[in-house]
Amino acid sequence: MRLSNGSDRMRRPLAAATLVAGALIAACVVAVPQAAAEPAGTTISVTARPDGWHGMSGGAVVDYWTTNSAGAPVPTSGAVFLPPGEPPAGGWPVVAYDHGTAGVGKGCSGISNPEGAPYPTLRWKEDRILQYFQSKGFAVVATDYLGLGAYDTGPHPYLQIRTEATATIDMVRAARSSYPQLSRTWIAAGASQGGQAALGTGHMQQSYAPELDFRGTIALDPESDVEKVLPAAGPWVPNTSAVGDGSMAFISGILAGLREARPDIDVNSYLSPQGRQLIDNVGTLCLDKMIQQVNGLTLGQLLSRQLSDPQFTAALNDYMAVPVSGYDAPILLLLNATDKTVPSPLHGALVAQFAANGVDAHPVLGTGQHCELNPQMWAAMDDFVARVRSTPTVP
Repeated sequence: MRLSNGSDRMRRPLAAATLVAGALIAACVVAVPQAAAEPAGTTISVTARPDGWHGMSGGAVVDYWTTNSAGAPVPTSGAVFLPPGEPPAGGWPVVAYDHGTAGVGKGCSGISNPEGAPYPTLRWKEDRILQYFQSKGFAVVATDYLGLGAYDTGPHPYLQIRTEATATIDMVRAARSSYPQLSRTWIAAGASQGGQAALGTGHMQQSYAPELDFRGTIALDPESDVEKVLPAAGPWVPNTSAVGDGSMAFISGILAGLREARPDIDVNSYLSPQGRQLIDNVGTLCLDKMIQQVNGLTLGQLLSRQLSDPQFTAALNDYMAVPVSGYDAPILLLLNATDKTVPSPLHGALVAQFAANGVDAHPVLGTGQHCELNPQMWAAMDDFVARVRSTPTVP
């Protein structure tokens, strides 16, 4: 999911599940021989970008190693932005930003290569958040995730929370190895799909990166709990206005990602011939082209049987569920009660689950569109980052 552009079609709620929008087509794809693989978090290359890139100075593309759904080493890419001036004692604190939905095909992310974006307004909105963190004295690192940057590693495992988190943490490690002025102190932040990814990162960092000094998570309208409602879908689902082309694109992305990540589940066995053809087609596409592919299709047309099979639901839960307990750092939830992309009942369910499990999660509500930030949300972010900066960074 990416920041909303106000399109009615992109904002229709999803009866079975839903997410949102924006995609960018990157210009080049580079293949790295498997024999060249290095440990996760190892930098492949750093390429400086001119001032004004993403509206900031101090930017660079970082190519680095992470792992795929099977745990094998794969290359990916991202970006780093350093604040101007001299770093504080201990080094710059780091924010790892996770972007919203871009599609599932190679070159779709707008992080390492924003040129040619099909949704420039959405790119601008996410750049505004990156610029905000840099202005607060944070070094900003942002991953392309798997399969969405400069490397052809197969379809992006859309909303697979584990690989989103490992790609994010490995990006932090690669940036720190390339920029000694970065401290161990860091936070995770993200919007929409990126909000889900940031929550997964905040949970996984305890075991995956204990050497770092993690101080919290900011999640704006994060995807959550779709895995609880999507299994209700089956071939009988009618064509309704509740499931628009945007929502159908998100569902096709989930199915394409799950098929890529979990071949043992045999996702094709749940799909109709038309559904299999669609998932084959979208595996190389960015979000704008995915929406064109699903134009006029119904969810029922994609499926040959209900998705409530226990094996499927267990796999879907493992693939994309946001952990609702076991966090060791505070969470700031920025949630729009009128969100029609990740419907507000899903936001409410996430807040309730966090509260029931004693998670230190503070919700701040708005009444805007998906991923719209109101003054109260900006103020809450100010307070959150000020608390992070109030304690010296760890070198």
